[in-house]
Amino acid sequence: VQLQASGGGLVQVGGSLRLSCAASGRTFSRYDMAWFRQAPGKEREFVVAIRSSGGTTYHQDSVKGRFTISRDNAKNTVYLQMNSLKPEDTAAYYCAARIGKILSTVRYEYSYDYWGQGTLVTVSS
Repeated sequence: VQLQASGGGLVQVGGSLRLSCAASGRTFSRYDMAWFRQAPGKEREFVVAIRSSGGTTYHQDSVKGRFTISRDNAKNTVYLQMNSLKPEDTAAYYCAARIGKILSTVRYEYSYDYWGQGTLVTVSS
């Protein structure tokens, strides 16, 4: 599967952005999807994930209550709605997909098979 992320940009503190990740292929609904991010000079980190069914989501503690992941399997797209943005949210955001992996690894980068290119989010104060 190929992933294409979009929607990044420059936003002020407290603002909102919605990222999109469009996937190719006809089996999108079978994939768990996630967003990771990498800030300058830091390692890539888990942000949020959503199970293939769309019924369960997982969040990094720092984004709980601010970021929401959702998916539209009919459009082969996963979304990341980001509200109340903070300067520390500045990073390149990557979408990722995996299939057939155990639940306990959902937050781990190594468990994802496919990656999109990053989309840059910059939060200015």
